[in-house]
Amino acid sequence: MKQTTLKESFTVSGKGLHTGGHLTATFKPAPDDHGYKIQRIDLEGAPVIDAVAENIVSTRRGTVIGKGDVTVSTIEHAMAALYALGIDNCLIEVDGPEIPILDGSADIYVREIERVGTVEQNADKDFYYVKHKVEVIDSERGSKLMLLPDDQLSVDVKIDFDSPVLANQYATMDSVADFATEISPARTFVFVREIEPLVKAGLIKGGDLDNALVIYDTPTEQAHLDSIATTMGVPTRDASELGFISTEAPKWTNEPARHKLMDLIGDIALIGRPLKGRIIATRPGHTINAQLAKALRSDIKRQEVQAPIYDPNAAPLLDNNQIRTLLPHRYPFLLVDKVIDKTDTYIVGVKNVTTNEPFFQGHFPQEPVMPGVLMVEAMAQTGGLLVLCDLEDAERYSTYFMKIDNVKFRQKVVPGDTLLFHVSFLTPMRRGMAVMKGRAFVGEHVVCECEFMAQIIKNK
Repeated sequence: MKQTTLKESFTVSGKGLHTGGHLTATFKPAPDDHGYKIQRIDLEGAPVIDAVAENIVSTRRGTVIGKGDVTVSTIEHAMAALYALGIDNCLIEVDGPEIPILDGSADIYVREIERVGTVEQNADKDFYYVKHKVEVIDSERGSKLMLLPDDQLSVDVKIDFDSPVLANQYATMDSVADFATEISPARTFVFVREIEPLVKAGLIKGGDLDNALVIYDTPTEQAHLDSIATTMGVPTRDASELGFISTEAPKWTNEPARHKLMDLIGDIALIGRPLKGRIIATRPGHTINAQLAKALRSDIKRQEVQAPIYDPNAAPLLDNNQIRTLLPHRYPFLLVDKVIDKTDTYIVGVKNVTTNEPFFQGHFPQEPVMPGVLMVEAMAQTGGLLVLCDLEDAERYSTYFMKIDNVKFRQKVVPGDTLLFHVSFLTPMRRGMAVMKGRAFVGEHVVCECEFMAQIIKNK
């Protein structure tokens, strides 16, 4: 799958939830591998902040990213819309310290993205695959996020409040295809009992009954409730009637849970890659969401390329017989058993290392270890397949080494190991010259890596 960006720009305007000021945000197409970036065009030099988890500086009543003294808050709704609709690269220009709250949901962003459309780019999508259970727990808040393997992004959310109006609720999204209709219209919510502390803290100056569900669940004196209504600039109501206060009734009985699910997607977007996994969230919030995003982001930064996913039951793209039609190597020097994945820019090959390999007779009899030079050779053969697969009359061409750089051996490879070779182009092919990066994995660990140049020559 290829990365995508917007086909053209779009602009939204409205109040800032916390500042109350009028704000304008413009969402623009961006080049391959750009990611999400937010630019403060109201400040000198128009500083740009990468929308990634390590730049989260606050999670109080929203997600705030910053760089130095420059911050942008309330980004989660816009991030959720971009992420769920598969946008990989986007530049957001905003003329203030936060993204406008609009109607308190992600619905307007979704409709604008659908209106302008998207365009496929040249670079491949770089998915983050969840391969084992990951847990983040906040015992103080009673919150837990659990991440499990799945073949797409899916989310389950349970919220639990000590409230007679909003108690237990559950929301689920089995496919991002459901986001636009089932999740994005869900509005943010706040309890009446929270409003005074938030106002005293200088927050929610732009909050009103049009951009939030207000929940009145704790009986108070009529005069006190009238005072809060006056502070918020909204009509008064009977203090004896508990329930939801908003211009529009809840869209679903579980609208708050759906909104929490949307917030979670917006925060997970800050890992910088599309995710394939299932998130099971109990009492999620921006703080614990950020903890999970930062943990995943740390793992991404630690390993530039994830180990390929290998299903031994799946049919290979190229089996050994097909490989032999493309490569001239034969026993004992054909070191790729099959190819399991390939795009225009990378290929994944497999080598099952058995105790019967002829090189183990001398390397070494008492401690069999696969020679590092043969791992490099195996990656080169895999790179040759990357090049030759797309050539017409490929059997009439051969691939020759010209240079090897930055070779690193990190772990022994022994009988019983399964080697996975991930080889990708570092630069486009030019005049029959290919510059590639190869990595060899055993399990989740890189055991060898190198860069090499090869030349493709037509056989005489």
